[in-house]
Amino acid sequence: MTRPLPTDHSDFYARYVNMVPETDLLAAMRAQAPLTRAAVLAFADRPDQAYAPGKWTVRQVLGHMTDTERVFGYRALAFARGDTSPLPGFAQDDWMDSAEFGRYTLEDLLTEFEAVRVGHLSWLSHLPEAAWERRGTASGQGVTVRSLAYMLLGHERAHVEGLNERYSGRKGQRG
Repeated sequence: MTRPLPTDHSDFYARYVNMVPETDLLAAMRAQAPLTRAAVLAFADRPDQAYAPGKWTVRQVLGHMTDTERVFGYRALAFARGDTSPLPGFAQDDWMDSAEFGRYTLEDLLTEFEAVRVGHLSWLSHLPEAAWERRGTASGQGVTVRSLAYMLLGHERAHVEGLNERYSGRKGQRG
């Protein structure tokens, strides 16, 4: 699979796409799973830790990762299926205010994230070649299915890196 071009997504999402140097995206997504699980479970004894006042807790970060996985995945699915309806953005902080992730165990949140990812891997692995190039509009910006798939992994990696660096103080350990 070829990498997305800079014109395949907005500059805002380039960070996530750039966190994925691999061209075998699906294999990279599968390989990320144990790294994410290990990074999250390192906080099993302190899931409500935040790295600074007013920042999200570990539990909230994982909940946000799952919400974003669903949003990016839905966008990719809609565009892959030829839906050209513009899709709205999502206000992550507003979603967080209503999420109540503190009601979940860390393991339950992790299991949910993994289940959503497995579902995405299933349908992405069967996506026809032409569908990867389909484009739609989300958050007022054009984006391809290929870019959205890369963003799924890049977003996960960004938050695992944040957990490793900001929450545990381990610099430079990308998951």
